[in-house]
Amino acid sequence: MADKQISLPAKLINGGVAGLIGVTCVFPIDLAKTRLQNQQNGCRLYTSMSDCLIKTIRSEGYFGMYRGAAVNLTLVTPEKAIKLAANDFFRFHLSKDGQKLTLLREMLAGCGAGTCQVIVTTPMEMLKIQLQDAGRIGKMFIFLNTEYDISAQRKLMPQAVTPGGPVELKSPTAMQLTRELLKEKGIAGLYKGLGATLLRDVPFSIIYFPLFANLNNLGKKGGEGPAPFYVSFLSGCAAGSTAAVAVNPVDVIKTRLQSLTRGSQEDTYSGVTDCIRKILRNEGPTAFLKGAYCRALVIAPLFGIAQVIYFLGVGEYILSLLPKQNN
Repeated sequence: MADKQISLPAKLINGGVAGLIGVTCVFPIDLAKTRLQNQQNGCRLYTSMSDCLIKTIRSEGYFGMYRGAAVNLTLVTPEKAIKLAANDFFRFHLSKDGQKLTLLREMLAGCGAGTCQVIVTTPMEMLKIQLQDAGRIGKMFIFLNTEYDISAQRKLMPQAVTPGGPVELKSPTAMQLTRELLKEKGIAGLYKGLGATLLRDVPFSIIYFPLFANLNNLGKKGGEGPAPFYVSFLSGCAAGSTAAVAVNPVDVIKTRLQSLTRGSQEDTYSGVTDCIRKILRNEGPTAFLKGAYCRALVIAPLFGIAQVIYFLGVGEYILSLLPKQNN
């Protein structure tokens, strides 16, 4: 974040506002990323991000691109707030008398921020992935003993339609999936893939936050005061996309592990090691780059927007509108 002092409530508001705006703007690309990462050899429906989005709109309508967005929009505020505020917290406590942080201390601050955010990130992405990937798999799927209609994509894959006459169809919701996960597996069900999420988010933060801070410092006029907003935006975009591509192999693993439903010919995985082994054996090393450019296109504006929100002081402005309490 910018070096100016911001109160904790303002940091939380800034992170939340940035998350809401960013997710709304880039969610369709994130949906394409999830579907591209999950499809395996022999079960390929999409050839690229644009092909995925075109087929999704054609089969599920415009709002099909926002399948699972409600989960993200609900939980992205605490997730981004924790991540951004935690980084500032660790940077403040790791600094010595206000002196500039060393690269190692910047990386430690990012590590702390990445570790804190998985409390919210893991269940948020767990539910989001189930809903995002639903349209890819087929007409029906069984999720924890409940049958759901998930596929407007059957218009694109008529051979996937299950014969046997009419059935009562239901569409899954985040609340239904949450209730069934809690009922069948307890709270641990919402934290499936926690290890992979840590393996992704901690290195991401270690790369992102120091890189952003140093790029942003390069744009400061005369070396003093905050950098112009466009420098913060571009620094956030550059640092975000770099970190996103760097950790994309782990993101592929996390997405595969957190997808509880599979096509009939797709691999299932028992853990991180098993997932890596099967991907290498059946799809080759390039499979770990699936969705990398989508992820870069998602993360770059997300963090660029976050830096602009911080620069503009949206949190401080909102707090200034609240009535002051008299002692």
